Amino acid sequence: MLEPLRQGLPPVDPTAVSGSASCALPARLEAVRGARTFTRSTLAQWGLDDRFDDVSLVVSELVTNALRHALPDDSRPAPGESEPPVRLHLMRWSTRLVCAVRDPSEDRPGGCFAPEATERNSDLESGRGLFLVDAYSDSWGWHPLAGRLTGKVVWALFALQD
Repeated sequence: MLEPLRQGLPPVDPTAVSGSASCALPARLEAVRGARTFTRSTLAQWGLDDRFDDVSLVVSELVTNALRHALPDDSRPAPGESEPPVRLHLMRWSTRLVCAVRDPSEDRPGGCFAPEATERNSDLESGRGLFLVDAYSDSWGWHPLAGRLTGKVVWALFALQD
């Protein structure tokens, strides 16, 4: 299941994978709190408590974007669909941590991402999510899911000390 998530990420040695965890999130903005709680407990298990603040901020922004912009107006699961449409994945390699959020939309995340435009409009109440992701992670990106899967994955990468 992780293979579609690795698509589009910078190359990593598959033998260096040291952990992965994921959780389904309900289609409600309150799910952001659950995503942060899940992130805190996962990072604690991996001995990465010191990275929680930055990673949690990025996870919050990615999940919020998915819940606000990537779900159809009627975001209840389709008939026969057993899990919520948004899923958070955390993957750890020896020198990298990746946060990935899968959602059902194939649209580009956040429309046209332009950090300089966001900086000029820094007094706006919203619209700065991907700017924060860019500022707090080492890199980020997105890719549509392949094959019979529909939707996309938006990911953020954090470099770790060896």
